Amino acid sequence: MIRLFTALEIPDEAAEKLARLQQGLEGARWIERADFHITLRFMGDVPENVAADIDEALADIPMEPFDVELEGVGEFGGKRPHTLWAGVKMSEPLRVLQGRHESAMRRVGLAPETRNYTPHVTVARLSHVSTEEAYRYIAANNLFAAPRFEVEQFTLFSAKASTGGGPYVIEKRYPDFEWVEEE
Repeated sequence: MIRLFTALEIPDEAAEKLARLQQGLEGARWIERADFHITLRFMGDVPENVAADIDEALADIPMEPFDVELEGVGEFGGKRPHTLWAGVKMSEPLRVLQGRHESAMRRVGLAPETRNYTPHVTVARLSHVSTEEAYRYIAANNLFAAPRFEVEQFTLFSAKASTGGGPYVIEKRYPDFEWVEEE
């Protein structure tokens, strides 16, 4: 079994801005900068033969370059926040790409995603942070923004089965721009 998900990678300039958010909240378990990403579709634990089908399906997803904007901070968990995130401004190209991932995974035979898609970059896990502290932090950082960046590819990642997931391993990028030079 292998735990898989697809995501957009975060370039260095935006990752640097995200890393600056990672202070001022005692008890937060900050995500490693190298593990910042914008999830498109979480597949979960799949058998190796299904992973091969996933690879084939992902290779067929068309993608045109588009811009991504990070803005604001928020949480998942409501009255008991467990995750702190930086927001990703929804755009039509992002909505279409995520929808293509969902459709491709259904064709492979995976169960439909039941949660509404909320694009974000996880910044911290909050298991040891009070609700009041979490919301105070969010209020103090709600004007967060990072430079707009262009994405040209999406990435298939694998993750170890643990709380918080990382470190993540890049399995493959799509579309695959690598080519063999002719001699």
